[in-house]
Formats: sequence, structure tokens, C-alpha cells
Amino acid sequence: MELTMSKTPAKSDLSVYGVKNADVKWNLTPEELQAITVEKGMGRETANGTLAVNTGKFTGRSPQDRFIVRDEYTEEKVWWGKINKPVTSDNFDKLYDEVVKYLSGKEIYARDGYVCADPQYRLNVRTVTELPWSNFFVNSMFLRLADEEIENFEEDWLVLCAPGYECPLPEAYGIRQGNFSILNFSRKVALVGGSAYTGEMKKGIFSALNLILPVEKNVLPMHCSANVGEDGDTAIFFGLSGTGKTTLSADPNRKLIGDDEHGWTKENNIFNFEGGCYAKVIDLTEEKEPDIFRAIKPGALLENVVFNEDGTVDYMDSTITQNTRVSYPIHHIDNIQDPSYADNPKNIFFLTADAFGVLPPVSKLTPGQAAYHFISGYTAKVAGTEAGVTEPVPSFSACFGAPFMPLHPTKYAEMLSQKMQEAGVNVWLINTGWSGGPYGVGSRIKLKYTRTMITEILKGNLDDVDFEQHPIFGLHMPKYIHGVPSEILDPMNTWLQKGAYIQKAINLAHSFHLNFEKFESQASEEIKAGGPLIDEHHHMDDHV
Repeated sequence: MELTMSKTPAKSDLSVYGVKNADVKWNLTPEELQAITVEKGMGRETANGTLAVNTGKFTGRSPQDRFIVRDEYTEEKVWWGKINKPVTSDNFDKLYDEVVKYLSGKEIYARDGYVCADPQYRLNVRTVTELPWSNFFVNSMFLRLADEEIENFEEDWLVLCAPGYECPLPEAYGIRQGNFSILNFSRKVALVGGSAYTGEMKKGIFSALNLILPVEKNVLPMHCSANVGEDGDTAIFFGLSGTGKTTLSADPNRKLIGDDEHGWTKENNIFNFEGGCYAKVIDLTEEKEPDIFRAIKPGALLENVVFNEDGTVDYMDSTITQNTRVSYPIHHIDNIQDPSYADNPKNIFFLTADAFGVLPPVSKLTPGQAAYHFISGYTAKVAGTEAGVTEPVPSFSACFGAPFMPLHPTKYAEMLSQKMQEAGVNVWLINTGWSGGPYGVGSRIKLKYTRTMITEILKGNLDDVDFEQHPIFGLHMPKYIHGVPSEILDPMNTWLQKGAYIQKAINLAHSFHLNFEKFESQASEEIKAGGPLIDEHHHMDDHV
């Protein structure tokens, strides 16, 4: 393969960051990086030429090893605690010096790009990586520069990624173990050491934007997917892993803006932070996820997948991890909004896979309920899939993205509430989980019905139907949706035993109340009133 001239910016001397005498490869093409990765024995190609790598010891993010430097800038802003753990400036500086010393004298890879597709909010990011395929990932996931932009590039943030560096004395540096992912808002550096999992870089910059945008730019950052219709109406989909965020935003009649991270501006634009997608591929089939399946071609990067003898991938095999992934530039998807921003948000969907079978398949939320459910970020995890039914576990992640949110969740919820009201947006709670009983008894709501509900909402066809209120959660359930059996719209109708349903619903309401206690002190009355109507002290007789 003939290597083209690499594109080196004018300011290309890494010694300003403390990296000395390194052999730096600048802005290599994906083809060049793939060739180097394979040649060095760090990856292999699948039957169709897609690069596949193994991320080593870490096959997912390590949330307990994520830190934010506690200094004058962050002290009063960050919601310190289990999610946002502090590290001192001194300890950061010492670790930073260790990492740049480690990278010095090595062959390393540098790439200039940016995040935030809306030009008004663009943030330039320079990434320096020890591994060629980490750099390949960044090329897919961050927004790519035009050739003429490289020469005079100046970064706003620097990402340093050194998977081979492990801190020998973590206690002495105020960290937990040898690997770490640290944000320093004063120095504008994201430092990753000891883990080759690529998501640490992506989510590091996402976390940084989740503080910078609301605090400095009055932009709401969101862990969501988004698409736009032919009439220019934008829809936003929030949801935790496995609830259908990527699947449901891929709609043949609408253009994809992005699948994971977006901002909502004061001008009412929705813009993608990223230049690509990072999708789970466990159990992937072309039939279930045609867009993702077809995006896996040269230029994409597969992580931790297992091969068949003929070099094809066995997507069913989770021997290495359940969290098998692919990253690819967004132009691998056909139907995209380019550039990736749009205005006019009209509908917001909160997706939850309720394995208890309690929540209605679709309901409309008041602004208070929307803020409450946004702060709660509920889904239910199915505990086990082995024989013998296991009880699902409720799972709450504030703002549908707690691990990446440096501010107190009520800050994001109040911004969302205000923007919803200003823009006149409808907010819907969609249960993509169970109906007719909990996991093991009931069945998963058909994807076909969920798609129909969303399509009917987007067409405006639910504007004139009657709604009834759920007795326990207070949610407004439509009585009729064209193309969906009416009997499934009120979940109580789908259970054989009404009493069992009510008991399960009261239990779930109780879980919501317990989870919300930690936010109570900073939540407005309107938000508090958006929760379930009853807690364990009330009796159902008053409501049914």
C-alpha cells in the first residue's frame, strides 16, 4: 500500500506538551492506520476488510477510575460524589508528567479534529495516542477536518491516551488502581492511562462538554439520539443501553442527526457532538439492525469480537465480552442529516425497557413529569437469562447518562423543562420492555408496535385522541393509536390478575420514590409533583 503524505499542522511540536523526541505520525488516513495496526500484529481484518482489535484487559469503561481535577474552576460547579470523584491538581500534574515521559521517544499518533457539529459551538480537539487503532477510532468518532483546516489548527482541548502506562503507586497519586481517566478543566486536558478501551476517550470529551456547554454556553447536553423528518421536525430519543435508542432513531423516513450525544441550543438547534457512531454488536443481524450491519465495512473498527474460521464475525459469541462494539464514521449510514444539526425539536421520547411490565407502552408527560422521569432515568435490567425465571432489577441513571454528568442532575432537568416549554415540545415515555406480566411471564412489546406508536406521534396523529390517567404513575395513556391493538395501551388490561399488577406497580412506584430521595433537596415543587401519585404509605383504594 502506498502511503500518501501525512498532513502535519504548523504547530506540530509535541514538546510543548512535554512529549520529547517522539516519532509522531500526524493525521494518517484510516487506510494507513489499519495497515500499521495489522502489520504490528495489533489487529486483523475480517472477511470484508474491516479492522478488528482486542482492547485487552478493559472491554468497557471503568467508571470507578474516572476523576475530575478539583480546583477553583470545578470546586463549586461539579456535583462531587460517587460519579464525579475528585483528584488534586498536584496529583494530576504528576500523573500528566509521567504519561508524557512514557510517550516520549516512542512512535505515536496525533490527530486533529473537533466536536460539536454546529459551527457556533465547535470545540477543537487534538488527540495523541500510543496505539494506531486508538487514533483510527478518533477519526471515526470525532468530526473530521477539511484538509485546508489542518495547517492552522489550534486545539481547545488535548486528549492524551497511553494504554501501556500503568501507575505503579496509585495511592500516592490519589487514584484507585493503575488505570485512570481524568479531566482537567483548567488545563483543558483529558488524560487516559492504563486502559485501551476506546470509549474512555469518547466519553471523556462527552463529560467535558457536559460541563462546558451548560455552564459557559447555555446549551443543554444530552445523552440521546436524534433524527429529523421531511418537514424539518426534529425528534430526540433518550434511553439507557438496550432500550432502543439506536434502533428507533434509525427510521427510513427520517434523517439521522446522530445516535448518542447532542446539544440543544438557546436558538433551538439540536446538534450532534460527534462524527460517528459507537454501536453494540452483540447478537447483531442484518435483519434486526440493517443500518449498523451494513456500516461494518472498511473504515469501521470492531472491538472484542470473535471470528469464524472463514474470517467472518460471529456476532452471537460473547466469549470476550457482552460489550462487543463497532465504531464507524456517520457517513457509513445512508440516510443522514449533513451537516449533523437541525432545528425545530417537536417530540422527545424517553425510552425504557420496563421488565416488570408495569409502565404503559406509550404515555404523554406533563413538564413536571418529564423533568422527574428525566432525573430518574429508569429502565429495568433482566437479571439472568438462564433457566428459572429471575426477578428483574430496577436501574436508574440520572438524565439517562449519569456516568458522564459533572453537574447536579437537577441542573440538566431544569434546563430541559425550560427548553421544552419554550419550544412547545411534546414528551413521551415509551416502554420498549414487557407487557402482560413481568419478564418470564409477559412478553416483550413488539418492535413493530413501538415503531408504529412513534410514527403516529411524529405524524401528529395523537393530537386529537383521548387520554386516561394511570392510577399509580399519573401518566397520560392514549386510548387509541391507529395500527396498535387498543388492549395493550393500558398495561393493567394485559395482566391476568389485576391485583398482581397493582402490587407490582406500587412496588415500582416505591423504587422511583426511593431513588429520587437523593435529588429531592434541589428539585422544584413542580418536578417533585411529577413522580408517581402514591408511595408505600398510601392505599390504592383512594385511586382505583
